[in-house]
Amino acid sequence: MTKDKQNEVPMTVHKATYRLLRKLGLTTIFGNPGSTEEPFLKNFPKDFQYVLALQEASVVAMADGFSQATQKPVLVNLHSSAGMGNGMCNIMTAFQNKTPLIITAGQQTREMILCDPYLTNRDETTLPRPWVKWAYQPVRAQDVPGAIMRAYAAALQPPAGPVFVSIPLDDWDQPALGDAVVRTVSSRYSPDPQRVAHFAERIQKSKNPVLLYGPEIDRAGGWDAAVKFAERLRAPVYVTPLADRFSFPQNHPNFRGMAPIAIGPLSKTLRGHDLLIVIGAQVFRYYPFVGGDYLPEGAELLQVTNDPYDAAAAIVGDSLLSDAKLALEAFIDAVPAVTSRPAPAALLNKRTLPTPPNDPLTALEAFAALSELRPDDAILVDESASNLGDMLQCWPIVKPNSYYICGSGGLGWGSPAAVGVALAEKKMGTGHPVVAVIGDGAFQYSVQDLYTAAQQKLKLIFVVPCNGEYAILKEFAVLEKTPNVPALDLPGLDIVATAKAFGCVGVAAHTADEIKKEFARALQAEGPTVIAIPIARQERALVAE
Repeated sequence: MTKDKQNEVPMTVHKATYRLLRKLGLTTIFGNPGSTEEPFLKNFPKDFQYVLALQEASVVAMADGFSQATQKPVLVNLHSSAGMGNGMCNIMTAFQNKTPLIITAGQQTREMILCDPYLTNRDETTLPRPWVKWAYQPVRAQDVPGAIMRAYAAALQPPAGPVFVSIPLDDWDQPALGDAVVRTVSSRYSPDPQRVAHFAERIQKSKNPVLLYGPEIDRAGGWDAAVKFAERLRAPVYVTPLADRFSFPQNHPNFRGMAPIAIGPLSKTLRGHDLLIVIGAQVFRYYPFVGGDYLPEGAELLQVTNDPYDAAAAIVGDSLLSDAKLALEAFIDAVPAVTSRPAPAALLNKRTLPTPPNDPLTALEAFAALSELRPDDAILVDESASNLGDMLQCWPIVKPNSYYICGSGGLGWGSPAAVGVALAEKKMGTGHPVVAVIGDGAFQYSVQDLYTAAQQKLKLIFVVPCNGEYAILKEFAVLEKTPNVPALDLPGLDIVATAKAFGCVGVAAHTADEIKKEFARALQAEGPTVIAIPIARQERALVAE
């Protein structure tokens, strides 16, 4: 039996694991404790922080937001198969967001697993698949620290993503083999030089290229390189469809908006370009189905991604595996600056608001009022699908790491993710205000996260545009020609009362002046504020033809 040299007492799996977590910097743990996890959580160290969320879906999304904001892996502790089931939607989202989460869950006592007792995580490594990169239950208790070390390495390697370790509850008191071996792994890889030269030659020959930038650029810290390459090519830039991060400033003259989310409209929008250069994204995150050609006539496509799955799944084009920032830097060196064509002219984005204002306000009017008081360093988390275009028109993303949105399409991520981002800002001491724009329907999916925001006294403002409906689903119903779908209206929601019930400040704002007043007050508050804004119902086309 190995002994802890400091205390001359037997080293247990519990002690060895916490020593490993400390060395890896995994000292902030997100969870909702269950009986099978209590042996892990006993005598919780004072230099660790346990962040309590009241439901496991919120646990995962909070950890996701925290990890993205800190740019580090995070440990998540869920409760057996029940907690895993609750958290699966946001585990799927973390996978799509490429967030390195080390997810652990308790398992029943090894001695009883054979008879399938209560709370057994049956087929424990199957449940989280395919939305984790690796899933494992150690064969023996002594392998627990090593399994967590391997999980950490797997989570970080590109493409980053969640991993899962199931741990029987009686493993923690077993004798350890000693301290776990701490390893480091690369979190990015550089492109093949021959492939770079080939792509560079094709880019140089292009007469009218267009750039489509994806979320991997922002995650890789490649914002400045992305701007430099666009200016070097004198090429217009689109954000890839349904991107969960922005990788190019919306106020830059080369910026052309988000590319359409459907096959035909995207091809139509890019007509006239002979080369589509997609960097840091899949080709493409389409939805819904609107048919057409995948590429404009006469066009070719080049893709750069750090994800072999996305490279293989691309329906058209040639792919290069690489970290997005390193690829951009390689292209900057390999492609001469273009002088033969003019730089793109800035788009005119003249916003006209009605006089007098509508009653209730439209989403655009409400967001325009918010934008008048926007802090330069604010971070935006968005989960108001039908109002996203209006929000970005009033609140353009102009800095890296300042915009987060769900990558999977599953509601219930945005609000708790914003809590995680705000907690990260607090722990890092940067203190950037976090603004979460959450639809009144989406707000209901993870409403428990308000408790955590209040208990942690986070500098966080929830803005809830309240139209009393699932507007995005009504837009889908029009597109899909499915009239009379039930349950798309949401009467009786009281956002303000809900906020107060969980310990947040809750206020309603009906006019532009009221919005500005409450937003200004919330920016000065020490804790979270929920601002409910009644907005007009609007019929809008889901996909522009």
